[in-house]
Amino acid sequence: MIKAPLTWPIRYHRGWTVAQTAVRILAEAGVRRAYTVPGESFLELLDVLQLQRSISLITTRHEAGAAFMAEAEGKLRDVPALVLGSKGPGIANLAIGVHTAYQDETPMIVILGETASNLLKYSGPSDPDLTGMFSSFVKWAGKARSATDVPKLLVEAINAARTGRRGPAVLAVPSDFWVAPFDQSLADPDLAMRTGTLHRSADEVAALLADSKYPVVIAGGRARWARDELVMTAEHLGFAVYNAFRRQDAFPETHERYAGHLGIGIPARQLDALERADLVLCLGTRLDEVTTQNWRYPLPSQTLVMVGTGPADARRGGLTFRVASEVEPFLRELRSVAAPRTRRSSAANAAVHTFMTPPDTRDSVLVHPADVVRTVRRHAPEDTIVTNDASAFAGFVHRYWCFTAARSQLGPANGAMGYAVPAAVAAKLAEPERTVFAMVGDGAALMTGQEIETAVRYRVPIIVIVFQNGVYGTMAMHQARTHGRLAGVTLPAVDFAAWARGLGAAGYMVEDPQELEPTISRALRHQRPVLIDVRTDPDVITPETRLSELYHGDRSG
Repeated sequence: MIKAPLTWPIRYHRGWTVAQTAVRILAEAGVRRAYTVPGESFLELLDVLQLQRSISLITTRHEAGAAFMAEAEGKLRDVPALVLGSKGPGIANLAIGVHTAYQDETPMIVILGETASNLLKYSGPSDPDLTGMFSSFVKWAGKARSATDVPKLLVEAINAARTGRRGPAVLAVPSDFWVAPFDQSLADPDLAMRTGTLHRSADEVAALLADSKYPVVIAGGRARWARDELVMTAEHLGFAVYNAFRRQDAFPETHERYAGHLGIGIPARQLDALERADLVLCLGTRLDEVTTQNWRYPLPSQTLVMVGTGPADARRGGLTFRVASEVEPFLRELRSVAAPRTRRSSAANAAVHTFMTPPDTRDSVLVHPADVVRTVRRHAPEDTIVTNDASAFAGFVHRYWCFTAARSQLGPANGAMGYAVPAAVAAKLAEPERTVFAMVGDGAALMTGQEIETAVRYRVPIIVIVFQNGVYGTMAMHQARTHGRLAGVTLPAVDFAAWARGLGAAGYMVEDPQELEPTISRALRHQRPVLIDVRTDPDVITPETRLSELYHGDRSG
């Protein structure tokens, strides 16, 4: 989604502080929320944000929750949100959300509060370099050396975060700079969105398509913003479309050209179209370990075309072409120059997709995770936003939700735990008219689940589903396969429903499969946050796997 250029220059008023100037720049750039645990190193900035009508200040319970919220909003809107971290431990707590933004190519602005400039000289050798500690997983990092540097550096940070490969931009500012006067004007700061240049024309890709028998597309996060164009192009050119890992809303899963989700533990038959492809077009996606199915695809014999504005992926054995462009203009041009294909690429459109083939759960004593997802999907509105956490339970969300609406999935491709609940809060703040479900395991629920109180405080009616099976599922599966026993992965039962009620939300527990449907229906009628604690069978570890089948020895632990 390309944003129109902003109107500049901003009219600055004499007597404005650096904080007032910075907030005006953020507002003009489209930032709508700032997430933080308040800190003394940016007191003036907090005060100005509180008075700025177009930017909401959201106080969270933990900096990790604040960073996940900013990441989720950036992923949902394609416009960066702001996250503020106070000096010391507060900044370190942001790291997981900043890393998620970097790996998931999400725009984010991170402002780090530093010690006052006149005290920096007293910093000892053990004091961390605030920007340096983020340097390996941010797109841009800067540090203000004087108060007048701050506005210019902030413009640079915004441009870096939202152009080319999206990502987090980090700016460190000493606490006393915010109150300093700023009477200068910025020389026409450029905050326009840039599209990139077509290094290889669509004509060349059209020629490759004309010569191919089985072209396949892998659609990633940037393809979300070209969804309608992708659908028309797939119909025009007849290729199969896969969605990259946790990007299942890039292309509707009920479309006849949909080939599957390149996730974890997918059925082998879903890879048929990719296996036989002779041309693979990757649209706005990284070729990460999961999407490539443990680095197997694209095969060396397959021609690869990478379309996107990010840096080139690592070298591979096969022939590779790169197009430096946003996905939507590239597809529009490709569709205008490529001839309609009479040969239709094998897309598994005649096959039955996994969400249509539920498992037999009639003998389940506890609630089957597949039934949880399918029941919610049946009752929730079509445009519901689903946030999911990392762990084995998420495989049921990927398998059985069936994503058909645009911008309906928020999941951390980097595998960060603790993402779902904060992400749901941000999603509901950004899209208040849409229903939002957070799907989370019992392991991650107590990492950042306290942000339910944030949802209560800001009157954000999210619905949280806790899949409670008493085990860190992914690690238990690996341990059972490798050692035949478990170590350090079992969890005691927690009354999450009572815990949620203590935070001010509604809380329900579901132990009997018959209770599931009426409880979900009841939750959807609430106008406040709801948590449903669903007791699931720990043996049902993935859609394909039973934990008990993996043991080959001692089951202690």
